[in-house]
Amino acid sequence: MFRKERAMSVAFAVGLALVLVGAVVLASDDRPRAREFGLVVGVLPPGPLNAITDVAGVKVGQVTLIEGKDIRTGVTAILPHGGNIFQDKVPAGISVANGYGKLTGVTQVEELGTLETPIILTNTLSVPTAADALIDWTLGRPGNEKVASVNPVVGETNDGWLNDIRGRHVMKAHILEAIRAASGGPVAEGAIGAGTGTTCFDYKGGIGTSSRRLPESRGGFTVGVLVQTNFGGVLTIRGVPFDKKDAGGGAAAAAGNPSGDGSCMIVVATDAPLDARNLKRLAKRALLGIARTGGYFSNGSGDYAIAFSTAEGVRLPHRAAGPTQTVTLLRDDALSPLFQAAAEATEEAILNSLFKAVRIEGKDGHVAEPLPLERVRALLK
Repeated sequence: MFRKERAMSVAFAVGLALVLVGAVVLASDDRPRAREFGLVVGVLPPGPLNAITDVAGVKVGQVTLIEGKDIRTGVTAILPHGGNIFQDKVPAGISVANGYGKLTGVTQVEELGTLETPIILTNTLSVPTAADALIDWTLGRPGNEKVASVNPVVGETNDGWLNDIRGRHVMKAHILEAIRAASGGPVAEGAIGAGTGTTCFDYKGGIGTSSRRLPESRGGFTVGVLVQTNFGGVLTIRGVPFDKKDAGGGAAAAAGNPSGDGSCMIVVATDAPLDARNLKRLAKRALLGIARTGGYFSNGSGDYAIAFSTAEGVRLPHRAAGPTQTVTLLRDDALSPLFQAAAEATEEAILNSLFKAVRIEGKDGHVAEPLPLERVRALLK
């Protein structure tokens, strides 16, 4: 009986989460993205959606948990392609700016240079649950009946200031639902999914995304970025520090939320044919986006970038007919435009996470106010 009631409560929680996703999206729709506001980052043009899903085949799914006064958390899932990721692995690389975080799966990605599961983002104490769910999902995929080892990749930030993180309210069903709901197209931003309970520069942070498309003379490749922002520093917009000391400054800071520590997860996708070595280099450049917005990789931050290539020619099959594989890779001297794209897209994705976020009141009455856009407008003038 208990198992049946538990299953019913999980189903209800997932349903509630999906309803609340819609509610948050509606609220976020009242706020523009940075580019819609008139803030153009960098010189490279974005893709049609200005999102990580501009990289063909990439899918994103999110589940948001908002319940009572203190549950403010969620899940964001990123799928490199729609097939069997374990059997058709993608090359990947990881770069770490400050390693105070819990990125599960990092050592195998570093060693073998491949990604074999979706990437899950959630809160710090839900990483084991998410990893368990990823293992279930992978073992259950057709063609994986004999799989005996899975390297789940789960990243996190700590949303414990707004969320009852010790309650560990994210369940396996929520992770599986986020994967099941993953799709291409526009990606919801702000206080949604894994960004529901996060803060950034003393304001409400969350999920943000952006993309860049290179000109045909540079290969015509696309770089897409998705971020989960929960870090601090001195917010800098177009090179100008955003002062919080005057009237209307950061409510989170006034309430005692520390502004320096925190974390940021960055996921970078590209259709350029890169191997793990150069994907690690691409991930390193994505971290520049944190610095360009005023972050400085504080002592208590977990700042990670994961980059993968969706190019079919560089995928690594789990089973192969022969012991060798021939691939065509982009030369090192053609990488600089991709580096620029990663830095620009990450900077804009971080700003989008702030621009789209809405006011959230959470645990212990803590409140994260959204970035005051009128003051941003005055700054830009």
